[in-house]
Amino acid sequence: MERADYERLRWRSIRRALLELDITLTRFLDGGEFDKLNDDQQQAFAVLADMEDYDLWDLINGKAEIDDPRLASIVEMLRKS
Repeated sequence: MERADYERLRWRSIRRALLELDITLTRFLDGGEFDKLNDDQQQAFAVLADMEDYDLWDLINGKAEIDDPRLASIVEMLRKS
């Protein structure tokens, strides 16, 4: 992922309505976990970052499940972070 794309993704991650989501996403990005992802996984993270706050938060905190295995692996990582 290009640096400019990463910065846009980081901006989307820190400008959330839910503080808990803001913290979770930026901790994942800034903690180096995002850098360990391959290109497809980084794109999956970007898809998740585009979701509505409450829908994404329900996935991360386990109140909802996701069927897409590509996204599910990233959700699992976010749950552990």
